[in-house]
Parts: sequence; C-alpha cells; structure tokens
Amino acid sequence: MSTAKIHGTTILSVRRGDRVVIGGDGQVTLGDTTMKGNARKVRRLHEGKVIAGFAGGTADAFTLFER
Repeated sequence: MSTAKIHGTTILSVRRGDRVVIGGDGQVTLGDTTMKGNARKVRRLHEGKVIAGFAGGTADAFTLFER
C-alpha cells in the first residue's frame, strides 16, 4: 500500500500572441475532504486591470473572508 500524497491545484493560464486566458477550479480541500466546491480562485484586482489566480492557503483565505 502506498503512502504517497498527491498535492495540486487547478489554476491554468494560456497566452497566444497578445491574448491571455486564465481559469481555475472552485474546489477547496483539506487533505482528502472537500471543504467548499465553489470558491473563486481567479479574481480581478487593481480596478479590474489585473487578473490573478490564487491557490493553496491564499485561495482558502479568500474563501473564509467571503463568509
């Protein structure tokens, strides 16, 4: 039996020429448990001029501040 743990997140960006697409899943997990399934991990910042994707503890913190 393997004891390896898998860690990862789903924030993806693609750039082609002068266009960029960024997206992310909405799942927040703690170990093997899904804590929230609709977190916003991609956000607009600085008056909508910057788009950023957050993962891990930062995404979790944003989720907590929404409550």
